[in-house]
Order: sequence, then structure tokens, then C-alpha cells
Amino acid sequence: MGREFDIIVLGGGISGAAMALALADTPLSVALVDTSALEPVEHDGTFDARVSALTEASRHLLNNLGAWERMVEQRVSPYYGMEVWDAAGTGTIKFSARELAVSRLGHIVENNVTRGALLEKLATTSVHMMGGLEVQGLKKKGDQVELKLWDKSLLHARLVIAADGANSRARGWASIPMREWDYLHHAIVTTVETEKPHKDTAWQVFQHTGPLAFLPLPSENGRNYCSIVWSQIPDEARRLMGLPDEEFCELLEQTIEGKLGRILSCEKRHKFPLRQRHARQYHRGHVVLVGDAAHTIHPLAGQGANLGLLDVASLAGEIKRACERDEDFASKMVLDRYQRSREGHNLAMAGIMEGLQRIFDSDNMLFSWLRNTGLNIVDHLPVLKQEIVTRAMGIKGEIPELARGRKVSVH
Repeated sequence: MGREFDIIVLGGGISGAAMALALADTPLSVALVDTSALEPVEHDGTFDARVSALTEASRHLLNNLGAWERMVEQRVSPYYGMEVWDAAGTGTIKFSARELAVSRLGHIVENNVTRGALLEKLATTSVHMMGGLEVQGLKKKGDQVELKLWDKSLLHARLVIAADGANSRARGWASIPMREWDYLHHAIVTTVETEKPHKDTAWQVFQHTGPLAFLPLPSENGRNYCSIVWSQIPDEARRLMGLPDEEFCELLEQTIEGKLGRILSCEKRHKFPLRQRHARQYHRGHVVLVGDAAHTIHPLAGQGANLGLLDVASLAGEIKRACERDEDFASKMVLDRYQRSREGHNLAMAGIMEGLQRIFDSDNMLFSWLRNTGLNIVDHLPVLKQEIVTRAMGIKGEIPELARGRKVSVH
């Protein structure tokens, strides 16, 4: 027969852990299932190569879930400025929290810090933590979903929430179709030590082969650190990955135009291909998608994790309202409401990222003039800059209730 739950969340990454935690205070029985151990990673002092630029909406969500305080105790890096420029021209734009009358632009946080804090909080709840389990397949049986595990045992749920990443197996098992295409770029990520302090500022330069971002990390023992995300065409990415550390650091320093002084060292580099994906529907047969399982976008604006967390806030809100109204939380009507609340926003963000990527990748003289002129014009329009920043921060527009500021904990 197998074990039965109301909801099974597949995938214990940031989106999956946040999803399970957001449902922990409902009357529903919830399980979080992942192939890896659902335990925080012990910190050895090194930085996680994967970071996220968390918006205020994401911070509010994590704070409302009780995870933010623990994240602050470990390591978060608020940033108050941003500078973006075109390496091939004169266009530049600067954002300042003070000038825009906001407390900060966001926080750079290592992914293992965010996930670890969520898992620590989950351990204090009634959510069933089921790590080290490999799901071999799923199928709909009546009004339930049946999950078959590697040892032939079974799990059953009224609703399966697929948070198992960009290459979601659950999405495939549920036959949910995708729109996707290759950006023809690979992203290189690592942590670097810089000679000069980053001044709590995020730096991004656009080259015709791809953008390079330096994201501020906390100083350690008087030493300055940044996380870098370097998007490059595949051949150039392979070449960069093969360079000795010293040559790689020299090239980084040249590309960022020496704004942070010498690049003193770098940690192990990681490379992954970039694809845009978007599910043609967010649910089917009592399986619903959140986070990267539903959509992935170019990392140039660091919005991927934030979109996933907004999915979590929206779906949790719909499920809770359904329980309060005595509705079927796994019904098409409830899941359609979730899809309507998120699909348009996610598609719009994907379109913006696609447009920016095409404009900055192009050598066309008209595009070059447009991007340089546009950056300079916007830089001198404070009202427009404030509109851009407040929407990007998640403090303006349609924000799910769980991602709004309530229990304020500021760092």
C-alpha cells in the first residue's frame, strides 16, 4: 500500500525546502523527499560557489518562514549600490540605495546558507523529512499520485509539488510540455579575493561575448571577497576554464577594468550551460511545478531564485486558502489560480532577460548605440530608476502575501 501524505514535495533545494516549510503550519500532512541527505552542510569557512541576489520580497518570505535570522547569523551580504556598464562603449548606469530612498538593493547569499537555514527550521516542524530516497517514477491513480521508490516501495499523495530543478524528472513523468532554447552561453562561477573592497556594490560589465558580474560577499579577516558569474560563449568558456588560476585572475582584472584592484586568487571554478525553459502549463494530473522545474532564465540579473520563491509564496497561499474554504487543495481550480498568479510574471521576466541578452550580445552598430544611449539616459532619470529598482526588489507590484513585510528583521 505504501505511506500516504496529503502533499509530497519533491526536491530539497531552496524552492523545495521553502515550499515544505511554507506548508508546515497547515493541517495537511507534508513530506519533503530528496535523493540527498536533508541536512545543512557543515561550514568549513569556504564560500559556496553558487549564490543568489535575494530581493526584499525573498527576504520577507524567508523571514516570515523563520529562516532569515539564522541566515544572518551565518553569512549574508547586503548591497547598497550597483554599477553596470558596456565594455564596448560609454554607456553606464549606477543605482544607489540612498539616492533611491530604499534601505538596500538586496542581499547576496550563498545558496547553501539559504538552504541550510530552511532545513534547520524544517527539522523543528511536523514535516516528514525523507532524504536519501530516489524516486523511480510517478503516476496518477484515481485522485492520488503514486511514487515508486528505488527499493520498489511506494508513496502516495493527493498532490505532488515538483521542485526538483531545471531537469525535473517529475515534470517529465507528468508529461508537462516545455518551451526551451539554448542561450548558447555557459556560466562560470567561483569566488575571488580582490585587492580593494567592493564597497557593498554589485558590479556588472557587458562584453559582446557575455556579461561578467562581481557580487559582494562578506569580508573575512580583513580580506575582500566577491562571487563572480561570467557568462561566455561555449568555446571561450572552455578556454577560460582551462587557464591557470593566475592567468584567469589577470583576465578577470582586465575585464572588470581594475575597479577592484588586483584579483588576488580564485576558488575552484564551475561551469554550466544556460538554457531558457518555461513550462507550457504549471500543473497536470495532481503534479504542480515550482521554481526551476517550471522556468529557468539567464542569470544576468540574478532573478532565478527570487522567481522560485515567489512561486512558493503564491502556491502556499492558494493551498492555505483552499483549506480555509474547505476546497480541494489539489483541484484544477486551485492550481489554475496559482498558475494565473505566476505565469505572466515569469514569462515577462524571461522576455526581459532574453531582450537584454540579445541587445548586449549584438555587434550591430544600432544596438550598440541603443544600449549605450539607453543606459546613459536612464542613469539621469531618477524616477524611472526608482521604478525599475522597486519592482526588481519585489517591493512594488503584485506580491504574494507570504512574501510581504510583516515580521521585520533587518540586516
